[in-house]
Amino acid sequence: MTYELEIQVLELQAEMNVCIDPAEHRQIAAELEVAQAELAVIIAEQDGAIDAEPPF
Repeated sequence: MTYELEIQVLELQAEMNVCIDPAEHRQIAAELEVAQAELAVIIAEQDGAIDAEPPF
């Protein structure tokens, strides 16, 4: 799953670089932010920095 998210982040970054429409740019930026956050959580879980289990 990590690999797919990394690819998605790279693709969204590439799309943002060529996007000229401000509305589309904001949409891509939002999608990029979500993908980067998901990737950060997965990496933190793999490194043991956070616990994926609920606290109860």
